Amino acid sequence: MASSALSNLMLAIHEKKTSSVDLYRPLRNYVTFTYSEREAQLLEDDLETLNQLRSDVERAPDPSPPARRDLLISYYKALCLVETRFPISPEKHHVNAVSFLWYDTFKQKQKATQQNIHLEKAAVLFNLGSTYSQIGLGHDRTTVDGRRQASHAFIGAAGAFAYLKDNESTKAAIGQSSTTVDVSVECVGMLERLMLAQAQECVFENTIAKGSTPGVSAKIARQVGIYYEEALAALTAPPLKDHFEKGWISHVQLKAALFYSEACYRYGMELHEKEEIAEEIARLRSGSSRLAEAKKSSPRGAPAQLIEAMNKLEASINCNLDRAVKENDRVYLMRVPSPASLSPLPTFSMVKPMNMTEILDASKEKMFAILVPDSSAKALSRYTEMLDDVIRTQAERLQQASELTRVRLKEMDLPDSILAVDGHSTLPVDLREDVEAVQISGGPVSLEAELQQLRDLKRVNQELLVHTEELLQKEATEDAQFRSQFGTRWTRPQSSTLTKNLQDRLNRFAANLKQAGESDVKIERSVRENSALMSILDRRPIESAVPTLAKPIMSLDATEDAIVGTLKQSLRQLENLGAQRAGLEDMLKEMKRKDDILPKLMTITGSYEDMFRKEISKYDHICEDISQNIEVQEQLLRQIQAQNEEFSTVFNLEDYKASREKCYNQIQAAISKYREIKENINEGLKFYVTLQDAITNVKQQCSDFVMTRSIQCREMIEDVQRQMSGLSFQDRRSSGPYPSVHQPTATSSPPPQETHNPSQPHPQAPYYRPPEQLSRPGYSIPPYGPPPPYHAPHGQAPHGQVPQPYPPQAPQQQQPYPPWQQGSYYDPQGQQPRPPYTAQNPYLHPPQPQHQHQPPHQGGGYYRQ
Repeated sequence: MASSALSNLMLAIHEKKTSSVDLYRPLRNYVTFTYSEREAQLLEDDLETLNQLRSDVERAPDPSPPARRDLLISYYKALCLVETRFPISPEKHHVNAVSFLWYDTFKQKQKATQQNIHLEKAAVLFNLGSTYSQIGLGHDRTTVDGRRQASHAFIGAAGAFAYLKDNESTKAAIGQSSTTVDVSVECVGMLERLMLAQAQECVFENTIAKGSTPGVSAKIARQVGIYYEEALAALTAPPLKDHFEKGWISHVQLKAALFYSEACYRYGMELHEKEEIAEEIARLRSGSSRLAEAKKSSPRGAPAQLIEAMNKLEASINCNLDRAVKENDRVYLMRVPSPASLSPLPTFSMVKPMNMTEILDASKEKMFAILVPDSSAKALSRYTEMLDDVIRTQAERLQQASELTRVRLKEMDLPDSILAVDGHSTLPVDLREDVEAVQISGGPVSLEAELQQLRDLKRVNQELLVHTEELLQKEATEDAQFRSQFGTRWTRPQSSTLTKNLQDRLNRFAANLKQAGESDVKIERSVRENSALMSILDRRPIESAVPTLAKPIMSLDATEDAIVGTLKQSLRQLENLGAQRAGLEDMLKEMKRKDDILPKLMTITGSYEDMFRKEISKYDHICEDISQNIEVQEQLLRQIQAQNEEFSTVFNLEDYKASREKCYNQIQAAISKYREIKENINEGLKFYVTLQDAITNVKQQCSDFVMTRSIQCREMIEDVQRQMSGLSFQDRRSSGPYPSVHQPTATSSPPPQETHNPSQPHPQAPYYRPPEQLSRPGYSIPPYGPPPPYHAPHGQAPHGQVPQPYPPQAPQQQQPYPPWQQGSYYDPQGQQPRPPYTAQNPYLHPPQPQHQHQPPHQGGGYYRQ
C-alpha cells in the first residue's frame, strides 16, 4: 500500500468552546474572607496570572498548536493548585460565585454548566488531547521524520484522553447536573483508541517505507485494525451511537476493514515464502471478503482517497490469490481451510498512551505557595509521595522478576520434566481437580454397585406392579362368580368397567418399566465397553498414570545423571532467589510502616528537601539488594536454558511431551465418559424412585377400590337375600343360596299394617361408608337410593299402587343409573373422568399439565442413544 494513498486521511478533534469566566474577584474575596486582606494582596500577581490564563484559553490568541498545547498545560497545572486551596461549589462558605460553562464539541447545541472545578479540568484535558491531534495532523506524513513526529503527537493525544478518562471524567459528573457526552468515559475512551490507531498507522507507514519483512508489517497492520475496531465498537454503542456524524463512523469502519485486509495481504506474502499455500489462500480470501463487505456497506460520500486505497489493496490481494490458487492446483494440492478455522492474525503494538503524570505535575509550581494551611502536613505529604514512589518502583521490579521467572520456566517445561525423571509426574491443575472430584464420588469401581441399585429398584417396581394387578384381578374374579350365581339380580357394574383407567395406568407403568430395562442394558453395556478406558481414574495417586521420563536406553558417556543433577541444582538456586525477593518486598513494607518522620518535620527549621534525601537514603541498601537479585537471576536463567537444551537432547524430551499429552487426553476422555454414565445412572435411580411412588399411589387407589367393592358386595348380597326372603313369605320356602338375614317362621304373618309407611321405606345402609380415617378426596361413593319397601309381598303394591317389577322403574327426572353407579369410577356416558390417582410423569422437568401422560422414562434424558 503506498503511503501517499492514505495521506491526510486521518482525523483531528476540534476543541470545546466555553464562555467568559472571571476568576480574579471571587477568588480574591475568598482569600480576604478566609485568611486576610494581607494574603489577598500578596496573591494579586498569582490571581491575575490565573485570570489571564483563563482568558487566553477562552480567546485562543495564538493559532499555533504547540503554543496552544503549552497554554493548556500551564492552565491545567494552575487549576490543580486552585483545587487544593479554593473550594469551588454552591455551598455558602465556598467560592460559589464561579460557574463554568462548556459546549459539546460534537453537538454544539449541548452544553453543561457547573460550579465544579472538575468540569473545567476535564474540558482543559479534552482540549489538550484535541490540540495534540491537530499537531499530529499538521505534520508532513509523506516523510519518515514527519510520520514519526505525527505518531508522537497522536500518542500525546491518546495520553491526554486516557488521563481524562482515569482522573476527571467521573468527577465531572458527580454531584452535579449531567455533563456533556464528549467528556464522558465512553467518548474519551473511544478517542484514545482512535488516536492510538492513527499513531500505529504512522508506524506502519514507516515500516513499509523502510522495507521491513512482510511478517513484521502484518503484525503492525493488524494492530492498527484492532485499534480501529475498538473505536468502531464504542462509536456504534450507546451513548455515542447517535452522537457522531455518519462520516466518523464510515471513516473508522473503512479503516478497520482496510488494515485487517492489509494484515492478511502481508501475512499471505510471508506464508508464500514458507510455501504454506493453503493458509495463504484462506487469508487472502478473508481479506478480500472483508474489503468487499466494507465497500458495500459504506455510505455514499466516503473519502475518495480511502476508497482508492481499498481498491488498490483489493487488486493486489486478488493478484496474489490467483497466483496462489494456480500453484496449489498444479503443484501443492493442499486442502484450503475455511476462514473460520484460522487462528487470529499475530499482532504487535508499537504505541501506547503517553504518560501525562509528569507533564501535568503541578507540585513544582510556585503559584499560591503562601496559602498552605499546615506546612508540616504538606511536607509530610510530599515525603510520603516520594517514599511511595520508591516502594512502588521496587515492588514492580520484584514482581516483574518473578513473572519473568515463571514465564521462562514454563517455556522450558520446567520443573515438570525434571520431576518426571524422578517418577513424580504432574497433572494440570484443572485436570487434577476433575480427577479428584471423580474419585471422591466413588470412581469407576462404584458404578457396579450403582448398577445393582438400578436392578434392585427395577425388581421392586415390578413386584409392586404385579401385586397391584393381582388385587384388581382377584376382585374381578369374585365379581364374576357372584354375577354368575345371582344372574340378573346382581345389578352392579362389572369390574372391568370401573377399573379401566386403573388398568390403563398399570399398563403404561409396565411399558415404562420395559423401556427402562432397555436403557439399563445400554448403561451396563457402556460400562463394560468403557471399563478399560475409565480404569485409569482408579489410579491413586492419579499422577502414577502419567508416563515418566526414562533415561535413554543407549548411552555413550553415561552423563545423564550429571546433567539432571546440575539442572536440579540450578533450579534450587533459582527458587532461593525467589524466596529472597519475597523477603526483600516484606522488608520494604515493614520499613515503610515504621517510618514516621512527622516529629522531625514539626521541629526542623532548615530545608525539607535535605531531610527528605537523608530519610529516603535509608532504603538504598534494599534497592541495591533488589538490583543484585535481579541481575543474578538473569544470569542463572541463561545458565538454566543452556542446561535444559542439553537435557532435552539427551532425554528426547519431545517424545515424552507427546506421550504425556496423550495420557492427559486419555484421562480427560475417561472423565467425560464417567460423567456421562454417572449422569445416566443417577437419572435412572431417580426414575425408578419416582415410578415407585407413582405405582404405590395407584396401588393405594386399587386397595381403596377393592375395599369399596367388597362392602358393596356384602350389602348387595343382603339386598338380594331380602328380595328372595320376600318371595318366601308367599311360597313358604327359601330359594337363595345364602340363608336369609331375616329368617321367617312357618306361622309368621305379614308385618303389621301400621308399620307400613310408603313415605318412610325400610332404611338401608349405603353400599360403601368408609371409615373416617380412610376418607380421601375423590374416593367417596354416594349411598344407594331408597330401596322399595321389603315388607310388601311380591306383586302387590302398598296402598293400592300398581305392582311394579323389581327393581322399580325410576321416575322421569331421576338418573338412569342408581347413585352408587355414579361415583368417581363410573361414567354412564362411557367417558371416564380423571381418576384421583393420576400421577405426574416423574421425569418431566418442569412438571407437565395433568392431561399429558408421558412415560416417566422420556422426561430426563435417561435414555441416551
